[in-house]
This record gives sequence, structure tokens and C-alpha cells, in this order.
Amino acid sequence: MLLLTIHGQLMAMLLRLVNAKKTIEIGVFTGYSLLLTALTIPEDGQITAIDVNRETYEIGLPIIKKAGVDHKINFIESEALSVLDQLLKDSENEGSFDYAFVDADKDNYCNYHERLMKLLKVGGIAVYDNTLWGGTVAVPEEQVPDHFRGSSRQAILDLNRSLADDPRVQLSHVALGDGITICRRIF
Repeated sequence: MLLLTIHGQLMAMLLRLVNAKKTIEIGVFTGYSLLLTALTIPEDGQITAIDVNRETYEIGLPIIKKAGVDHKINFIESEALSVLDQLLKDSENEGSFDYAFVDADKDNYCNYHERLMKLLKVGGIAVYDNTLWGGTVAVPEEQVPDHFRGSSRQAILDLNRSLADDPRVQLSHVALGDGITICRRIF
């Protein structure tokens, strides 16, 4: 629980630094980061929350309701790419989001990033979770335990390389938990 608290403090600070009001979350699970975001953004703030599994979201929903912040959340049960593409069809959404948190479907992190760079305003922040992938991003392939191998590890490696080369973002990789990468859109 301490680790979640540390993550939460960092996320709350980032949300406050950009005065986040309009946010997006890809991968909600039981809603810890969603609740934290809803508690941090202003009363008229809005979160577009996307997850393929409504059942896990509903586990945390009573706590979100008890906190009185459920009105800030627009939960969409769907694959995220189709929702992001739909958002981009409306030109008013381009450059309108202040903050994004991504913690789902690691194989699509690079695809999410490209869409989020269009949705986030200049100065907005995108946070990607699990970017250390159990520390295996820093070791040779032959030393990676079998349970960390596969397409998700490769996707995280690809994301890390892509972000390091992306001139649109200022980047910080934080070795907290399984690693989070913070990207601030600079143009």
C-alpha cells in the first residue's frame, strides 16, 4: 500500500502542476488512479475512463461514489484505440486534454502515445505505467526470466526507445514500482 501512496502523491502533484481539468485514463482496473484523479481535479473536471472490463471498474465504484466524485467520470467499456480514434474525429478534442494515464494493453502503448500527442495540449502530461517491466528493460534478452518475455516486454522496449527519440516530449523515467514514464508535450 505504501507504494500506491507514493505513486498517488506523484500523480496528484502532476495533475496539480498542469491544473488538469480534462483527463483521460486508459486502463482503469478497480479505479485507484481514477479515484485519485477525480479527487485531485476541480469539481467541474472530467475524466474519460476507458477499460475493456466494466466488472473490475465496478469493484471500486462504491468507493468512488462514497467520495462523491463519480460525476466527474465518463466510463467507456471498450478497447481504447477505437475510443481515441473517435475522440480525434472531433477536431475540438485535439489539444484539449491536460493529462493522460496509461496502464493497459502494453502492446498498444506506442499507438496510444501517437493519439495522445494529438489529444494533449502543449504542456499536457502523459504518464505510462510499467515501463521498467520488472527491470527486464535493462538486461540482455538471454537473462530475462521466461515470465517477462513476450510481446508486452517488446512493446515496452519499443515505447521506451520511441519516447527517447520523440522531439515532441520532455521525458522523465521514474524508477518507482515497476517504472513510470512521464512525458510532457512541448509542441
